[in-house]
Amino acid sequence: MNLVRFMNNRAPSNKRYQPTEYEHAANCATHALWIIPSILGGVLLYFLSDNQWEEVSAWLYGAGLSSLFIISTVFHTIAWKKSHLRSVEQCFHMCDRMVIYFFIAASYAPWLILRELGPWAAHMRWVVWVMASCGTTYVFFFHERYKMVELVCYTVMGLFPALVILSMTDRSGLYELLVGGVFYMLGMIFFKSDGIVPFAHAIWHLFVAVGAGVHYYAIWKYLYSPDNQQTSTAR
Repeated sequence: MNLVRFMNNRAPSNKRYQPTEYEHAANCATHALWIIPSILGGVLLYFLSDNQWEEVSAWLYGAGLSSLFIISTVFHTIAWKKSHLRSVEQCFHMCDRMVIYFFIAASYAPWLILRELGPWAAHMRWVVWVMASCGTTYVFFFHERYKMVELVCYTVMGLFPALVILSMTDRSGLYELLVGGVFYMLGMIFFKSDGIVPFAHAIWHLFVAVGAGVHYYAIWKYLYSPDNQQTSTAR
């Protein structure tokens, strides 16, 4: 099977990969599909909230989740249409990378805010946002210069806050968090496979969507569902 029309050659380390028309379309579709569900999901968590901290967590998580899919879709659409406003495309490409840090921090927010944590682990509630700020600052100054460093930053940001699990007395939802994390980690293989695997970036998008879906389910079930809240109250 001739893959030339589906995939371009791999880009040099100092340049950005240029998707084919087919890949552009797939990149847009695989994240645009989840914009409305992510917004509705955040709203649902808000209406299930019983106190202000649950409301704050719902807004943070909903904003992070929907922003990821919205900004990604906007960037890939602009890149696909080959806009003459290259500065706009570059800006949204940076935002596309920056929002990943915000999304990771927002994904941890409900667990860090609503679960009881040990003394040292409680600091992670603000440390995770400091890490996200450092990551976005790095993208601003070194965007696309050191791609492997960027990958390491995403990995550290995704894994380091999980250490708070050691101090949680209630570890329900841990299995779902692990499964979602595995999807993210496997997806990163495709994140770095443009020019090697056809539609690699779109496949990465699908892994992100599945990982986010699993984590959303865990947040809804163990932190917001009426049955679980009633059980927690009874205890």
